Formats: sequence, structure tokens, C-alpha cells
Amino acid sequence: MARASALVKPASQELLRLEVLRTERLGAHWIRVTLGGGDIAQFVPMGYDQWFRLFLPRRNHDGGDGGDDGLERIPAKANKIFGYVKYLRIPDGVRPVMRNYTVRAFRAAGASGGPEIDVDFVLHGSGATAGPASRWAEAATTGESVVIIDEGLGFNPARGVDDLLLVADETGAPAVAGVCASLPRSATGVAIIEAPSSDDVLPFEAPEGVEVRWLVRPEGVKPGTLALAELQTLPAPAPATHAFIVGEQALPTSARRHLVSQGLDKSQISFVGYWRVGASSPTPKSEQNRAEHNHTEGTL
Repeated sequence: MARASALVKPASQELLRLEVLRTERLGAHWIRVTLGGGDIAQFVPMGYDQWFRLFLPRRNHDGGDGGDDGLERIPAKANKIFGYVKYLRIPDGVRPVMRNYTVRAFRAAGASGGPEIDVDFVLHGSGATAGPASRWAEAATTGESVVIIDEGLGFNPARGVDDLLLVADETGAPAVAGVCASLPRSATGVAIIEAPSSDDVLPFEAPEGVEVRWLVRPEGVKPGTLALAELQTLPAPAPATHAFIVGEQALPTSARRHLVSQGLDKSQISFVGYWRVGASSPTPKSEQNRAEHNHTEGTL
């Protein structure tokens, strides 16, 4: 996840082992996985777009996976440079998949009787064309283990929570939903979100003064295109507006440039490039020769 704005870091970034509690299909391209158990009591919710490194057991095309052995070998600081180098030394076929995801919702006491985290996965492709996190989410089973490292917030509340401009493609939809859930009820603004189909428009609660605009993207159109075009139709933002822009990296980059040209100070813009068309996270040699969708599954 390429980050280009000030982060709000969590108090602790320990490895937390959690379990899959249940899964739910939300739409054509959405699966919600609810996590809990294990070390969940150590997770400190921060609201807004709280995100984390998610380590998943390697799942192969035959339905098998690398098991928990890979999870046991994750170094303590796998989100830091030296720890990441150690992570990359875990052998192919065993090394867990590492992706970045957003806490869609946190419940201190859920249906399981304990704390729960909802994580929404965007599904890319199917079978041999699916990314590893998509493949894992579609086949996730109750009791399966994962590991997370909390990374805090990309949305910095210190930049303002009263007048908002929120822009995202589908990979940023959970982040925008999380931000809206944490805003004061008096907040005002506009949220612009792209979806890959009408079935993937997932309504969420927002303050009455925040207008939520979903845009359904035609097939073949690059993610972020519609959201950027919609943003460009809006009047110039007020100086106190806090803009939060996330998704395929061309969206936050172009949107930030547009807003600055309209007079919004750079210090008022939180922006995150979640993924890039044509790029992917490190792929094991055992998978490099197969057809695989060529981008990371964002923060979902």
C-alpha cells in the first residue's frame, strides 16, 4: 500500500493471531470475513479507516494450503524493512500471503460472544485468474487462522472532521464507510465511491449532512476514472475542507493535484494509493508462471 500522507500510528504493532468466525457474500465482488478469537483482546480499535497488515495461509490451486507453519514463521516486525526481508526468506509455498486491509467494523461483543472485526474483500477474477487474497476469502472456513499487524489510520482526524470530501474506488469503499461511521453527526460533505457493478453498491450509514454518491463503472473502464471525473464537477472546496482520497494510485495522485489547483492546501488532503494497475505484491516463484490478476487487493 503506497502511502503519501501522514499516518496516525497505533500504540502497539504486535503480531496478533486471529481466527475466521464466519463469512458472508455481500455482492458480486464482495465477501465479508469476520475475525475474532485468539489475540483479539489485544486489538485496540481506532475507528475511521484503521488498517492492518493481513497474513494469510498460502492457498494453492488444488485447494490445499501452506498450513499454519507459514504463520508461525512470520517475524515480529514483518511490517518493517528488516522484518520484511526475513518474511521474504520464508520458502515459497509456505510464505503467507501479505496484504493490507481495512477494519470495516469492530464490535466489542459480537455474535461470537467476544470482540469481532469485519473485513470486506473485493474479489478479483476467479480460479486461476483470482488473486491470492481473493482465493483465500472465497474458501475461508470457520476456525482458520490468520495474523495481523495494526497500522493505524491514513485518515488524520486532526485535519478536520466537520467538512469532508471523500473519494474512492471500490478498494477504498470500506475505508470511506469506516470514516463516515466515526464522524460526528454534525459533519457535512460529499462521499464519491465507484463500484464495479450495481450489485456491488453497498449502502452504509453516514451523517445526514454527508451526501454519498455511488458511481457504477462500465466494464473495461479503469478504476478511479469515474470518481475523478465526478470530483472535477464539484465546486472548489472551502479552505477548511478535509479531503480523503483512496484507491488505485492514479486516483489519489490526480485528485490531489486537482484539489491543490483549486486552492486547497496540501495539509488538508489525506491520500493513499492502495494499488496500481499492472503491479502486484511479491509472488512466489511457484506461482510466477501462472495467469494471475495483476494487482493487489487494496485495503478490503
